Amino acid sequence: MEEFGINKEKAKYFLPPYEWYNDTISNWCKELGLQLVNYTPGTLSHTDYTTPDLRAYRSSNEIYNSILEYESDSPDGLNGFILLIHIGSSPQRTDKFYFFLDELINQLIKQGYSFYRIDTLLR
Repeated sequence: MEEFGINKEKAKYFLPPYEWYNDTISNWCKELGLQLVNYTPGTLSHTDYTTPDLRAYRSSNEIYNSILEYESDSPDGLNGFILLIHIGSSPQRTDKFYFFLDELINQLIKQGYSFYRIDTLLR
């Protein structure tokens, strides 16, 4: 990361590739002074990388609806929730979920939610 001008002081959080972690990765983060983070399970937000040829493919509409369904069905809604949304996905996925973000954010704001950077939540 230093090759790209990102030093350790600016990168305090670590989301492991594929969101997979274990005790070794947890200990490694602790040794390096990094905060291990991950998304909150329960919605399909993390599936926005999938492509139509994959069995696990979920359309952007399915992802969007899963977030709103979780919000309405869960006693705590999305309070404290961390959604994982990929800023890049395969060119084979023409149905990019990030194009739904404006609509999703506006809908959740109408429902009384506020959005925060993760560094303001985890100190």
